[in-house]
Amino acid sequence: MPRTKNSPASRKRRKKVLKRAKGYRQGRSKLFKRAKEFSEKGLTYAFKDRRKKKRDFRRLWISRISAACKMNGISYSKFMDGIKKIDVKLNRKTLAEIAFNNPENFSILVKKVKEVMNLI
Repeated sequence: MPRTKNSPASRKRRKKVLKRAKGYRQGRSKLFKRAKEFSEKGLTYAFKDRRKKKRDFRRLWISRISAACKMNGISYSKFMDGIKKIDVKLNRKTLAEIAFNNPENFSILVKKVKEVMNLI
């Protein structure tokens, strides 16, 4: 019985790896073995950085809210405590958006927080 090598499937598998390695430098994009190694490494970076992106955005939102709070004379931690006490259901992303695009509306929010916290 003749030995089969399953050419179509192996070619498809190799082409998939080489397509994923497109843009890599030198042999990393041309040689199958090297392309496989580095494309797998790239996939691990992609997985890790999808989680890191969430952390980075949260840090950005917190820094924007903190800067807006300092301009209105209150610390970030007191502001967030006050937001919870007045039962405002806005997340940090939305608060950062308000602070960045509508500073006057954010200052109204800060005044309400200050009233509740007795900081006025």
